[in-house]
Amino acid sequence: MSSPLTFGTAAMLTAAPLLWAGNAIVGRLVHDLISPFTLNLMRWGLALLVLLPLAGHVLRKNSAIWQCWKQYALLGVLGIGSYNALLYLALKTSSPINVTLVGSSMPIWMLLIGRFVFGSTISMRQAVGAVLSMLGVALVLSRGSAQQLLSLQLVPGDWFILMAAIVWSLYSWLLARSAHTMPSQEQVRSNWAAFLIAQLIFGIGWSAVLAGGEMATGHFVWMPNATLAAAMLFIVIGPAILAYRFWGEGVKRAGPATAGFFANLMPLFTALLSIPILGEMPQLYHALAFVLIVGGIVVSSRR
Repeated sequence: MSSPLTFGTAAMLTAAPLLWAGNAIVGRLVHDLISPFTLNLMRWGLALLVLLPLAGHVLRKNSAIWQCWKQYALLGVLGIGSYNALLYLALKTSSPINVTLVGSSMPIWMLLIGRFVFGSTISMRQAVGAVLSMLGVALVLSRGSAQQLLSLQLVPGDWFILMAAIVWSLYSWLLARSAHTMPSQEQVRSNWAAFLIAQLIFGIGWSAVLAGGEMATGHFVWMPNATLAAAMLFIVIGPAILAYRFWGEGVKRAGPATAGFFANLMPLFTALLSIPILGEMPQLYHALAFVLIVGGIVVSSRR
């Protein structure tokens, strides 16, 4: 199910949260220019166009993916069509830091879904690692002040990202188990672009349904300009294609439970990336949070 954590695996599982932290900030910056479900549809539609020259053959009529279309449809609906739609919806009413902080509950959901849905055991190391990582997140959330942590108030966007964290946890487990549940797809799985396209083709369909509902209910927003174009370029290449490539390979190597702890790097990366925008300097609590979060990763991943 998983192998010991290597430097290369850790690098990929670190790069993905870094790109997704940038996604949260950029998504917040353009939330007045484009509605969330439309943004998600455009993100993956453009990503598909980029990937087609690399592995478009996987969509042919005689392709092996149609043998397991139900499994790909489930992966696409969860990881492509739902998670990011909920993320962009959350950014309409919540800040990037709050969104990634609430989303940092992901390691807990990873462990719980693994235990109660897939029968995986929760080791003492994983439990201790979860506590260390959550303490690191609490440090970022409180900015080193217990009073600020106690005064925290959740907004609707925070609940949306909580739902997104649960969706992503389930997606990651299904992704990790796909080698066992879809043994005939090894050739597709060995080609990361083909494997992503196989999920994309179904996820885009669900994204189109959500975007259509957004338009029908009068919530459609589309104000194209240079800022939106630059944001789309980053979102498509970074968070959509590269981050999914890194996360998929990292989950395959380390397993979803260990990979889930790396998601707690997102709040820290989001806080640090927000510094140029907010005009703040890094603080001591950022360093302490980093030590706790990385400590949780190291403890949970040791054999």
